[in-house]
Amino acid sequence: MRFTLSWLKQHLDTTATLDQIVTALTDCGLEVEDVQDQAALYAPFKVVSVINAAQHPNADRLRVCTLQTESGTAEVVCGAPNARAGIRAVYAPEGSYIPGHDFVLKKSVIRGVESNGMLVSEAEMRLPTTNDGIIEVPTDTPIGTPFATLYGLDDPIIDVSVTPNRPDCAGVRGIARDLAAKGLGTLKPLPPVTITATAPSTVNVTIATPDCPQFVGRVIRGVKNGPSPQWLQNLLKAAGAKPISALVDVTNYFCLGLSRPLHVFDADKISGNLSVRAANGTESLAALNGKTYTLPEGAVGVYDDMNILALGGIMGGEASGCDNGTTNVFLEVADFAASRIARTGRDLQIISDARYRFERGIDPTNLVEMADRATQMIIDLCGGTPDALVNAGHAPAATASLAYAPSDADSLLGIVIPAERQKQILTDLGFTVTEAPKNVWHVAIPGWRPDIAGPRDLIEEVIRIYGYHHLASVRLPSSTAVLFPPAENGKGRLRRLARLALAQSGMMECVTWSFMDGQHAALFQPVGDNQPITLSNPISNDLDTMRPSILPNLLHAARKNADNGMSSAALFEVGPVFQGTAPTQQPWMATAIRTARTGDRHWLPDAAPRPVDALDAKADAISVLAACGIPVERLQASRDAPPYYHPGRSGQLRLGANVLAYFGEIHPAVLRAMAVETQAVGCEIFLGSIPDSRKKNDTIPLLKVPALLPITRDFAFIVNQDVHADILLAAVTAADKEMIKDVSVFDVYQGVHVTAGQKSIAISVTLQPGDVSFTDADIAAISQKIVKTVADKTGASLRA
Repeated sequence: MRFTLSWLKQHLDTTATLDQIVTALTDCGLEVEDVQDQAALYAPFKVVSVINAAQHPNADRLRVCTLQTESGTAEVVCGAPNARAGIRAVYAPEGSYIPGHDFVLKKSVIRGVESNGMLVSEAEMRLPTTNDGIIEVPTDTPIGTPFATLYGLDDPIIDVSVTPNRPDCAGVRGIARDLAAKGLGTLKPLPPVTITATAPSTVNVTIATPDCPQFVGRVIRGVKNGPSPQWLQNLLKAAGAKPISALVDVTNYFCLGLSRPLHVFDADKISGNLSVRAANGTESLAALNGKTYTLPEGAVGVYDDMNILALGGIMGGEASGCDNGTTNVFLEVADFAASRIARTGRDLQIISDARYRFERGIDPTNLVEMADRATQMIIDLCGGTPDALVNAGHAPAATASLAYAPSDADSLLGIVIPAERQKQILTDLGFTVTEAPKNVWHVAIPGWRPDIAGPRDLIEEVIRIYGYHHLASVRLPSSTAVLFPPAENGKGRLRRLARLALAQSGMMECVTWSFMDGQHAALFQPVGDNQPITLSNPISNDLDTMRPSILPNLLHAARKNADNGMSSAALFEVGPVFQGTAPTQQPWMATAIRTARTGDRHWLPDAAPRPVDALDAKADAISVLAACGIPVERLQASRDAPPYYHPGRSGQLRLGANVLAYFGEIHPAVLRAMAVETQAVGCEIFLGSIPDSRKKNDTIPLLKVPALLPITRDFAFIVNQDVHADILLAAVTAADKEMIKDVSVFDVYQGVHVTAGQKSIAISVTLQPGDVSFTDADIAAISQKIVKTVADKTGASLRA
């Protein structure tokens, strides 16, 4: 359940800080999974004016856009179809982190034209959208307006994990009620609403299934549908819902805010009257999600005199849906049996916000009130006049109540909670407490708490709000053993994990001097860095310089091994290097080398040794990074290794702008200077650059085996010769991060049928279906999306 702080304060009158609210939610038993301060995340993104959009000289689908920013002008290359002069858009400057694609933006050259940043889309800003183009804002928006302010994203977002027994907390008001009971403020009363009907209802409703106890509805005439106000769109986007139109957004606002699913029909698309009955197992519904379902027998359907209109409690039908041309709307507020909704949703594999709430149980007592409130909001946003309310079925006859003795809480919990405090807690949570003789109370259960079944549930509510910290601690038997706190800190843990990973790769650990020969040190001094640190009083002439890298010490050890008959070596060391006198210039590195061949001679062909190569060093670096918690599937490789590596057989691994490792073959000239006669490869991992793990613990998650088998599709793209394969792989992966599970290159070709200066890169893409098998149309759509994304990002075309 995601919501913003401002949405919470619509229901809770409080002065509590965000940290206090988060702590109180956890104390109430509502686990806070995440808190997002989006103002900081979106700080670099601001509004600019596109003053010119010229055709790219080397690409038909690209434009070179000149932007007026708050600090001057900038030029970017843009492939969005709506990029044009005169609009105002959102600009991401160089160095910005793009949350939708999880990368740091760098200055780049696209088809020969330099691009200094980019114009962003809503998808790239990690916002729900159906638009593939860049964001357009009103032309009167001031240049330099922060994107977060424009979209209302400077409002902190709280993500709460709601347990299945708390359907009331599937709405913001239920969460506010718990916080008010906890003492963080006062629950604001909902404003009174009075609806005066202007005409009798022209639509009648009949119910012919016990799985719909009550159905309330109303026709509202003369509405004007269109985009909802920006404040409402911002709330829904923050909660993860897509704004669609004012009428639909009102239903989502009630669903997420008050845990009350609603539905709106276009009244002009209803033929005659409505009936709610069980499906016979043969009817089909073209639903609002674009899919067609055959309703299982017993599913609750909403019908007019001609057709089925909706799958009750789960999803509406496309034929009766509201659009911008809707002028008369029928509002549905209904109650459906939780077990029936759960069974139907499971049979059809439909996941919707309505199903999520109905199958857990919603308040069955307030349908008329919610219908009036929703009517008022529709009139406020869309205008119109209401007809009389039609009310079929009936609400529950009486509110359930329990006999409750406050003393039972004391005996069960082992602590004394004053009776008045217990009464206050229950009252604040919405229970009605009536005291009776012999200290036994009658507690009426509100309709929004279907999880309360007995007195012990009430005791749980009392201690949940009173505070678990009041419970007495359990003392373990004393022990004479002395337990010391762990001595390992985060940095020490990374060093240990690096040693373990390299040792498990079959390498031997070395511990070498921090000094070395100055002539060798000069070979490994990165270009542009300070000069090697020389010692004023070295212990020997060949140990006169602090090592700028561990590689030369390991190469020296490998040479000594070779002199003694061990030509193949696999050595590593974890320790500091010295690139300056400041502590920040002495980072800890995990360094490894392999020389000559991969192993000893063997009679099996598959086990026969081969010469070591750059990919062996890359594998060693990746094994260390994986052990240290880096998501290696997101690593980016480039050819930016230092000059002591072979220029064509080396590279670096990074996450965005954060360089994590170098790897590759050692430059032949360096090996000759160090008298190393065998081929050598190495890697250097910057342990200090590894970010802290975001995992809450190291528990291995349960293995989730997909129910359906994956499929593979192969693509061959024609690209310029200077386009690297990893850029193409990243573009394919970005096309659909949910369905695409693996991407790999299986062929690179230059020759006949391929234009000079270009190459063909063949890629295998693995697609994993979710709960429903792919159709041919699904696969075709994903394939087209892959081809379009690759073309937009790299300029590649599908090979004929």
